[in-house]
Amino acid sequence: MEKKILLAVDDSIHSMDAVRYAVNMSLPVKDVTYTLCHVQPGISGFLLDQARTDFQAQAELKKITRKNAEKAHGMLQKYKEWIVGMGIAEKRIDLVTAPRALGLTKDILLCAERGLYDAIVAGRRGLSRIQKTFMGSTSATLLSHSMVVPVWIVDGKVASTRIMVPVDGSENSLRAVDHLSFMLAGNPEIKVTLFHVVPKFRDYQAFNIKEEESVLHQIIARHERQYIQDFFAHARQRLNDAGIKNGQIEVKVTRPSLHLGKRIIDEARKGNYGTVVIGRRGVSKAFFLGSASKYVIDRISGRAIWLVS
Repeated sequence: MEKKILLAVDDSIHSMDAVRYAVNMSLPVKDVTYTLCHVQPGISGFLLDQARTDFQAQAELKKITRKNAEKAHGMLQKYKEWIVGMGIAEKRIDLVTAPRALGLTKDILLCAERGLYDAIVAGRRGLSRIQKTFMGSTSATLLSHSMVVPVWIVDGKVASTRIMVPVDGSENSLRAVDHLSFMLAGNPEIKVTLFHVVPKFRDYQAFNIKEEESVLHQIIARHERQYIQDFFAHARQRLNDAGIKNGQIEVKVTRPSLHLGKRIIDEARKGNYGTVVIGRRGVSKAFFLGSASKYVIDRISGRAIWLVS
């Protein structure tokens, strides 16, 4: 089945990093097509208003529009030639550009949804403390507003093909696994780790009970173990069905943590994972995918983060 990747690009090094990452990760995968998408700069509202009645303003508007279009096409053509040089057939690459209409992010999302793309890929600058608040605008807004199409944000030159999928046993976790299985089906170079942090007992109940004295704690712990083991079996089967072999798959379960988002980031660094695939929401407040997703997205660096709704 065809897999469609929308590469949202500009002329920055961050876009180049994102394109390189997307091509390297999907190069061994069959039936992938790539669309290089560039939203041209917006035009002054004042100039647009003046152009309705002023011939000189109309001429200036046409000049600016033509210049923006020529620059965009030239940039996209260079990207295309670069991708072809990386081993992608020219017929699998499309170029799309248009003047900004609704806004940079909205235009990208509209293109992705109308074109039924399977992933949006964009680059992100390294995060300083100030940038963690501002969050690079475009990449942050893509992550916040893309409720249909999964978003891959690439921070820097990502070389590792090790992939971590934080899971909590929820349907959203399984969708993250499904997305990974579909997009990288048959890629023999990747290594996938299903990473689970055991929930703390207090996540399940609102009243104070000493864990060592609670029969309820033992029941919940036993249920949680069976629940996540069933999930692992389903996830492994879906990866296998996509041609990702058992030797490429690892399951890792770790002890409860007070800060699940930080645990995920620490594990990503420790394990040299190039990619973290995470669900937007978890099964309930008792599990971590949700609040931890935002923490990871805001703070992870030097890696690619895939957010799957």
